[in-house]
Amino acid sequence: MISAGDFRNGVTFEEDGQVLQVVEFQHVKPGKGAAFVRTKTKNVLTGAVVEKSYNPTAKFPTAYIERKDMEYSYSDGDLYYFMDQETYEMTPIAAGDLPDSFKFVKENMICKILSYKGKVFGLEPPTFVVLEVTKTEPGFAGNTATNATKPATLETGAEIKVPLFINEGEMINVDTRTGEYMSRA
Repeated sequence: MISAGDFRNGVTFEEDGQVLQVVEFQHVKPGKGAAFVRTKTKNVLTGAVVEKSYNPTAKFPTAYIERKDMEYSYSDGDLYYFMDQETYEMTPIAAGDLPDSFKFVKENMICKILSYKGKVFGLEPPTFVVLEVTKTEPGFAGNTATNATKPATLETGAEIKVPLFINEGEMINVDTRTGEYMSRA
């Protein structure tokens, strides 16, 4: 059991026969009246997003989500195929079930596939990835204030901001949670 006061991003719980995952949460303590937890939850099986408020003491059964490491193999139209490392079985995932951070994943990377009672509903890419910068403008010395950045296109097609000293062909570390440049690889 989990109480609404313990909600955090990514927590999954069951309510009225539905499996919900907390997308956003906010503990609200108004000057008048009782505190409450304002949440935005996503139904993991249907994808529906609902905003709802809960009493912090309300308790819900925890939904156990299976997380399994699988290797991204290839895409075919709107389906992306992942291979189980042990059984070599291919699992297709629809493009709509993939998070925005999937744009940093290239073929043969290991991702965590999320499923509930056998139904796949999403994935978690690696937290940090090393990617090659395929296109960026050259940086010029002297035209900077502090922390000046420029746009860069990575080998997966994703665009991020990088410091001026990064050039085409360089390998960089990217945080997939925020989509930010971390360092040179």
